[in-house]
Amino acid sequence: MNAPNRHSDIIALLTKNGQVEVDDLAQRLSVSSQTIRSDLRDLSNRGLLSRVHGGAVPLGAAAGRGYDERRQFNAAGKHAMAALVAEHIPEHCSISLNIGTSTEQVARALSDHQGLTVLSNNINIINLMMSARLRELILVGGAVRQSDGAVVGEDAAAFISRYKTDFAIIGASALDTDGAILDHDAREVTVARALLQNARTRILVCDGSKFSRTAAVRICAISELDMVITDRPVPSDFAEAASAAGTKILVASQAERTENV
Repeated sequence: MNAPNRHSDIIALLTKNGQVEVDDLAQRLSVSSQTIRSDLRDLSNRGLLSRVHGGAVPLGAAAGRGYDERRQFNAAGKHAMAALVAEHIPEHCSISLNIGTSTEQVARALSDHQGLTVLSNNINIINLMMSARLRELILVGGAVRQSDGAVVGEDAAAFISRYKTDFAIIGASALDTDGAILDHDAREVTVARALLQNARTRILVCDGSKFSRTAAVRICAISELDMVITDRPVPSDFAEAASAAGTKILVASQAERTENV
């Protein structure tokens, strides 16, 4: 069966069932799982579906995945990445963190640091760090996205522009092998950009599953980052782009690598 026919069958099954899984599709269509992943990537790039762990859902459905569910996904990998980030953050400095379950883990890993000034648009992080031994804890002002506690939009970006932190630590929804760092919500990206632009050192913390996901809004290029911390070796094209830009890539060696998206 050629690719166009497979794509038609995949869309038909997706419409009928509301979700498709890689292994099931491979068996139904008598091809390898790798071929199915390539098909899903092509269909996602064409805006015909959204990729999720192990398969795909109709376009837009992935955005509705509960925030609590995302917290549980690759929890061990996020914990390992957060511990590695914490090793590179000294005490008595200023940091900014954006919305995301990985950045939440970073906040937990930094909870024993002393004298930090913490700026965040993530209400969950603010709550996590209320009892930490901080110099100051600053919640970005603006409209709150109730689904996950993110403060987003132009007002939030304007608020951030009043500060200059030593470190900006951000997460992202998708990574492109050409070095593009991506997300879904333009309002959220506005905030992430403001955090990067108003920091001396810029760190991305993002697990390797994000290379199999797509998003439409560009946060930045890898050349605009000083460090990428992830949980597994990155694709060669991404590594080459990082090397050319002088961006360090660090892999958290204790991360769990059981996902196969």
